[in-house]
Amino acid sequence: MRTSELFDKRVDIAWLAAFRALFGVVMAVSALRFLAYGWIDDFWVKPTFHFSYLGFEWVKPLSPWGMHAAFWTLAVLGLAMAVGLFYRASAVAFLTLFSYVQLLDVATYLNHYYLAALLALLLAVSPAHRAYSVDAWLARRRRGHAPEEARGTAVDGVRVVWLYVFRFQVAVVYTFAGIAKLHADWLLDAQPLRIWLSSRTDLPLLGPLFSHAAAPHLMSWAGFLFDTSIAWLLLLKRVRPFAYAVVVVFHVVTRTLFPIGMFPVIMVLAALVFFPPDWPRHVVAWTVERFRRAASASSMARPVVARMVTAQMEPAPVALGARWRVAAWAVLAAYALCQLVLPLRFLAYGGNVRWHEQGMRFSWRVMVREKNGSVTFVVQQKAASKDDGQADGKAAGKPAGKIWHVSPGRYLTPLQEREMAGQPDLIAQLARHIKRDFEARGVGPVAVHVDALASLNGRPLARLVDPDVDLSEVDDGLAIASWILPAPEQRPPHVRPL
Repeated sequence: MRTSELFDKRVDIAWLAAFRALFGVVMAVSALRFLAYGWIDDFWVKPTFHFSYLGFEWVKPLSPWGMHAAFWTLAVLGLAMAVGLFYRASAVAFLTLFSYVQLLDVATYLNHYYLAALLALLLAVSPAHRAYSVDAWLARRRRGHAPEEARGTAVDGVRVVWLYVFRFQVAVVYTFAGIAKLHADWLLDAQPLRIWLSSRTDLPLLGPLFSHAAAPHLMSWAGFLFDTSIAWLLLLKRVRPFAYAVVVVFHVVTRTLFPIGMFPVIMVLAALVFFPPDWPRHVVAWTVERFRRAASASSMARPVVARMVTAQMEPAPVALGARWRVAAWAVLAAYALCQLVLPLRFLAYGGNVRWHEQGMRFSWRVMVREKNGSVTFVVQQKAASKDDGQADGKAAGKPAGKIWHVSPGRYLTPLQEREMAGQPDLIAQLARHIKRDFEARGVGPVAVHVDALASLNGRPLARLVDPDVDLSEVDDGLAIASWILPAPEQRPPHVRPL
């Protein structure tokens, strides 16, 4: 395909309309799950402290009533997107509100929330409402056109670039998820799958298989090969149906074994973008035809079937102006560069990203580490000194006065404490908060040191951060955190050879 055709050529819009509808329904169900399971209170109402993203410290939760109202609103907006009602406003509002919720606390970060935000962004700027939507129906009514006048014409087409952008996004997720598994822990030691599968041996049918010594290795390699190859197999016409069947089976199994929320559902839905653009027409036609035969309602169903199976005329190309073409290329390049650089930024930090966590988020590192530990904050009163606040974060002045050993449970919920225990930047955030809290209570200048022990993928506990550094004086930024201690080099214990 010539580059000019990327913006001029149009394909059937049915794929985009179907994706819009399915995504909207899934997001509405997800919002209702938060309401039904009480997660809103657990995540944003009960906590008295929230971990902030760099640059978004100003984002704060609403009142309890406001947070519940936000999720009811997300459910309504998701359904509005699904049916294409006031689509542009609904999609932008959904994206804004959904992003706001995800920025409230780093402890609630999950890869599938990030993916949902990206897909919502792409849908919000796409013309997904131009066909098979309430908006399109209302537009035809306002113009006084019968539905037949618009059928099979360019109004049902969408620029092919949208199809490639969605495929690119899904391919990025799968490919980088595979690259993230390209290390000894996953491929040679079968960690952390070995740890997780050992707790699932009580499952019917599959449980006894997980107790076999080779099971973790086989599943680790299967996961690596699946992630690195599936997007490219979905691009091949001859193997696409079989590849999609593998997608469904893979995500059903992972959803059964592990509590990974809506991620499998979103990925099974997202993989549909690799099918030909008119796939929804064939699915609907096949379904209606089966319904017609079962109900013997031929007079009612045949017109519908005829519309769906009729070969659609390829929408006529619509040339994009030169200036718009340049602007579109710039936006596409910026988006693609962002999606490629963010997962690779860990290379700038060196070391083991699963240990120091710098470059971990927004990089599609799905299920590659089991990390736990314990953290104690040591608060020391500092003597007045002209040298307070040295640049290297070391405590200035000799400790004078009391020393407090503070448990993070004093400030955090169990979920927040569990997430913080393995993430050094969150430990530093809480250290700064503890400093502010103690000084607000009149204790005076204090230093906050941290005794943090962590275990990565079954290794023995090791110190995660330098206990001699006053973490309350460490600035949160993008620079290499020299106060994070190197990862332990030993292999995970109890590893059986293949």
